[in-house]
Amino acid sequence: MYQSHAERRARLMRTLGAGVAVLPTAPEVRRNADTHYPYRGDSHFLYLTGFTEPDAVLVLDADQGRSILFCREKNLEREIWDGFRHGPDGAREAFGFDEAYPLAELDSRMPDILSGRSQLAWPLGRDAAFDARVAGWLDAVRARFRLGIDAPDRFADLLAPMDEMRMVKDEGEIEIMRRAGRISAEAHVLAMQATRPGGYEYQVEAEILRHFIHNGARFPSYESIVAGGANACVLHYVGNSARLADGDLLLIDAGCELGGYAGDITRTFPVNGRFSGPQRDVYEVVLAAELAAIDAIRPGALWNAAGDAALRVLVRGMLDLKLLSGSEDGVIESQDYRRFYMHGIGHMLGLDVHDVGRRKVDGQWRALRPGMVTTVEPGLYIRPDDTVPAAFHNIGIRVEDDVLVTEDGCDVYTSAAPKRIEDIEALMAAR
Repeated sequence: MYQSHAERRARLMRTLGAGVAVLPTAPEVRRNADTHYPYRGDSHFLYLTGFTEPDAVLVLDADQGRSILFCREKNLEREIWDGFRHGPDGAREAFGFDEAYPLAELDSRMPDILSGRSQLAWPLGRDAAFDARVAGWLDAVRARFRLGIDAPDRFADLLAPMDEMRMVKDEGEIEIMRRAGRISAEAHVLAMQATRPGGYEYQVEAEILRHFIHNGARFPSYESIVAGGANACVLHYVGNSARLADGDLLLIDAGCELGGYAGDITRTFPVNGRFSGPQRDVYEVVLAAELAAIDAIRPGALWNAAGDAALRVLVRGMLDLKLLSGSEDGVIESQDYRRFYMHGIGHMLGLDVHDVGRRKVDGQWRALRPGMVTTVEPGLYIRPDDTVPAAFHNIGIRVEDDVLVTEDGCDVYTSAAPKRIEDIEALMAAR
C-alpha cells in the first residue's frame, strides 16, 4: 500500500494548498520499570506513511510538493537488542519519501524549511510539548526578519482535513478491513463453540486471541469484552474473570487489528446453548433493531437515519415487554429508554476503532458516502429494578456488525458470525 500512502500525502498537500505540515507519530509508553507497552504508531501518521517505527516525524512541503521523513538512524548495536531499523536512507527508498533525515536534525532543519512560508499546519493543541517545539521553530524563523525572511503567520489544525480524508476508505483499506472482519467473525464462532457452563470468561477470551494471532493479527483492536450474566450490563466490562453460569447469556465484544485496521463485532448467546423465553424475547428486539438500522444505510442517507430506525424498534420492544410504559413518541421525547439503551447506534471504523469524522457538518447530519465504514450495535441492558419484571433482570444483549457503504446500498462484511437465534443454537448444539 506504500504507493497509496504517497498518493494520500500528495492529496493532503493539494488540500492544504500552501505552506508546511508537520505530523509526529505516537511516542513509546513505559508500562513499568524498563518495560514498554507494545508499540503502535499514531493513526494519522500511519495513514500517510505506513511507517511503523517510533520516533518519527513527517513534514509535508505543499509549496514544493515534497514529503520529508525524520526518523531514527541506523544503529547496528541497537538492532541486536531491539530489531531492524530502516534508517533515513532505507525509509526514503522503501516508503517513497522525497527526503529523509535523522530525527536528531529535526530542530536544526525546520527553521530553514519554514522560512518564507505562509502557513504551518500541525496537530494543534494535541500535545503541549510538541506545540512548544513548534513555537521554538517559529521563533527561530522570526529572528531572521532583518534578512527579509518571513515566518508563517497562518496556523491550522492538520487533523481536520485528514479526518475528512480518512472517512472514505480506498480499495486497499477496504480489503484489509474485510480480512480483519473475517478473522474477527471466525473468532466469535470459535468462542461460541468453546463456551460451556462452569468455564471462565478468560478461557473464552483466550480462544478469541488465539485465533487472532494464528491469523497474523497480533493484537485485538481494543480490549476484549467477555461478559457473562450481569457483567453484560456493564458496557465496557473488561474484567473477563467470572465463572460462566448455566442459564446465563455471554456477551462478547471483540475484534482484531490487522495492518492497523480494526474489526469490531459483538455477539450475545446463551452459555448452555439454548435461549430462555425472556432472553429470546429481548434478543429478538435487539436483533430487529440492528436489521432495521442496517436497512437504513445507503449512499445519501443521513448519518442519524440508522440510529433513528433502530431506536423506534427498541422502544416498541421495551413497551411490548413492559419494561417501559407510555407511548412510543413519548418515550423517545422523554428519553426514558436510556434506562436500558444508553449509547448510540454505532461509530465510524478504520485505523481507529472509534474512527475519525464529524457526524454533522455546519449543524446538519452528514450524508453517507460509498467507502464509509460504520458499526451498527444496538443493545438492551436490564439491571435489577423493582419496576422491571424479575424474569428480565441482568439480561444484557448487544448485536454488532461492521457495515461498508457501497454504491448501491451496504455490505455487512462480518455476517459470518451467526446472529439469528436458530443459527446460534444450531452451532452450539453441534459442539
